[in-house]
Amino acid sequence: MLNRLDTRIAALFLALLLAVQLAGFGLIREVISLNARATIGEDLDNGARLIRRLLDQHNQRMIESARVLAADFGFRSAIASGDRATLADTLENHGERIGAAEMLFLGTDLTLQAATARLEPQVYAFAREQAAASRQSDSARVVMIRGTPQLLLTVPIKAPLTIGWVAMGFALDKRLLDDMFQLAGILTSVVVRSQGGAWQVNQTLLEGAAAGDLGARVAMLAGSPSARIDGTTYQTRLVPLASVGGDEVSALMMRSIDAALEPFERLQLMLLLITVVGALLSGTASFLTARRVTGPLKALTRSAERLGAGDYEAAVDIRGTDEVGELARRFDAMRIDIRERDHRISRLAYWDRLTGLPNRERFNQLLEQAIGEARETGAALSVLMLDLDRFKHVNDVLGPAFGDRLLAEVANRLRAHAVRDTDDIARIGGDEFALLLRGAGPDAAADIGHRILAMMEQPITLDDHTVDLRAGIGAVSHPIDGEDADTLLRRVEMAMYAAKTRQAGYVHFEPAMDGASEQSLSMLTDLREAVEQNQLQLYLQPKVDLASGRIAGAEALVRWRHPARGLVPPAHFIPFAEQTGAIRQITQWMIERTVIALADLRAQGLPLKIAVNLSTRDLMDQNLPHKVARLLSLRGLAPAALCLEITESAIMDDPLRAEQTLQGLHDMGVALSIDDFGTGYSSLAYLKRLPVDQLKIDRSFVMNMERDRADVMIVRSTIDLAHNLGLRVVAEGVETDAQLGLLRELGCDEAQGYLLGRPMPAAEFPAWIGQWRGGGPQSEDTGTPATAATPATVSA
Repeated sequence: MLNRLDTRIAALFLALLLAVQLAGFGLIREVISLNARATIGEDLDNGARLIRRLLDQHNQRMIESARVLAADFGFRSAIASGDRATLADTLENHGERIGAAEMLFLGTDLTLQAATARLEPQVYAFAREQAAASRQSDSARVVMIRGTPQLLLTVPIKAPLTIGWVAMGFALDKRLLDDMFQLAGILTSVVVRSQGGAWQVNQTLLEGAAAGDLGARVAMLAGSPSARIDGTTYQTRLVPLASVGGDEVSALMMRSIDAALEPFERLQLMLLLITVVGALLSGTASFLTARRVTGPLKALTRSAERLGAGDYEAAVDIRGTDEVGELARRFDAMRIDIRERDHRISRLAYWDRLTGLPNRERFNQLLEQAIGEARETGAALSVLMLDLDRFKHVNDVLGPAFGDRLLAEVANRLRAHAVRDTDDIARIGGDEFALLLRGAGPDAAADIGHRILAMMEQPITLDDHTVDLRAGIGAVSHPIDGEDADTLLRRVEMAMYAAKTRQAGYVHFEPAMDGASEQSLSMLTDLREAVEQNQLQLYLQPKVDLASGRIAGAEALVRWRHPARGLVPPAHFIPFAEQTGAIRQITQWMIERTVIALADLRAQGLPLKIAVNLSTRDLMDQNLPHKVARLLSLRGLAPAALCLEITESAIMDDPLRAEQTLQGLHDMGVALSIDDFGTGYSSLAYLKRLPVDQLKIDRSFVMNMERDRADVMIVRSTIDLAHNLGLRVVAEGVETDAQLGLLRELGCDEAQGYLLGRPMPAAEFPAWIGQWRGGGPQSEDTGTPATAATPATVSA
């Protein structure tokens, strides 16, 4: 409930209103309280002045009364005659009449002449002291008589000279306190203390428990501006009245704060009621207002949920012209934009922009749908995958724009001539296409595949360029070759690569291909471990200078001694390493070991040159020259000590990048050789541009020279061509003396083969050179030159 926006808006407005109302209510209450206390304070100030005025008025009345007594003839006569009995009676009668507690007459010498019967000795002492101090004037003050405060007045009697003094004592009783309450509404109490001790209540208007509570708290009240007595809060004021010989008399005046605030209680209740009613009305109005705001927002929320679910068709309900309505219009415009953008994204995500065909992701979806339909209906289903031959070469030579147009033309041909209305075709890679053949079993798939091959044999002409393309096609059928889309796609790709490897054109998947794939994965893992665990071994096969008969150098070969399989022939792992890219690690290892072998030979006084084979993937590595330079520098070797051999086919796969890599190696001084020359194609067009130093005649031409004059002519032409270009020529595969003699006659520079020396571990090569005598190594038994034996093992 609290998560709803309308509830939060209403709650916010209501909270703000309550906060304002409560703050106002509290402020008003505090102002009333402050005003009441200030008013009470003023009343108490007035009360202090009032009690002193009342005392003054009382004194004045008593003084006038004393003057009346002094003017009485009988009283004067008694004074003159010294009739103390008459004086005492007169004082007694007059005292009763005016309410005096004590009355006395002092002579001119301040001696006591007459007094009432209740005279306290202290009264005489205070009267004598006061008369002596005042001399000829009236005097009034408060004195303590046995702990009780009394008002003592002394009035001189003159005839006309002073003939004595009349002194009168009046108790401070409740009459004064009643007058204060009647005049000012102030509760007044008389409190006293002696010699700085605790204050005590002498007279009070409070009664019962209130009087007892006052007595218990009087000491605290005397020093506090307010206190609570018997459940009522009073504001207090202590008014000093007299201080005589260490005794103090004060009036404690109290005014009830509760009584002062009582008239405002009804006002506060009315304010509280108004606050509650206002809060209810405001809460209701806030909730209704919030609902008007959140209602359209909820509608937008539902629209957003539909958009999130992919429903872009339902329009947003737009009402009103306010900000919410404008938001709804903007939201609907966003819905339309998202719908159009989603269509474009979907097109980009599932369709190939170049050919207009479905891409790999879309083809996977179509294949899964077709498999589901085939399972329900039992219909046949096949998939073809084709990869164009030499497309990369065409793309590099004629440019990417031409390559794109070529792919589009291939797609058009496939759509127009190769597939049926029920089939789907997709471009799933750079030059790879896939076909989904619904209702087609293995035989129907084979017919369509061969029809595609026949179509691909027709040249494609674009911008005066005629291109001959071929393709390798793989095929699988459901459910024979797989039950799910992933399995079918994986196996049709195996079949396609088998078609390209065998150059068979069309190949249907065979179960053995899957096993070969598993073996390939195992081989890849083993190859990585072979490099890391030093299972590879470096072998060297000598090269002989045919003019001098000396050892001119050697070719570095790799052997793999597997811990479980034993010695693995190079033909079993080198092609696989080239396909998977593992050949780069092997080449790196070979160059490192060759550089070490070169350094060891030079240390023994044998400055020979060793050749290492490079693969297509090595030539694609633009950092290869830097790597080679670093290895040679570590051993302090000149670049000319190393020769790198490359095949024609490796160069032709990507001539531009290969030429850049070779140029970098040539610039640093490394010798370059074209291996297996004469077995490739189109090499003459690049031979004059490539920075090579020698050609190596393939063994197939050398081994047949004794029987086939055509091979002799090919070898002669190759040697002449190389020499005319300033290149040296190396012949490999020499196994007979006749072959060796023919090569000398034709002017070949160097030769290698079993006749001259078999591949041997690099560590044995220096010793073998020591046995070389110019015509061949001498055997330990007869000293005769070694002769040919079995054919050479395929080298890396």
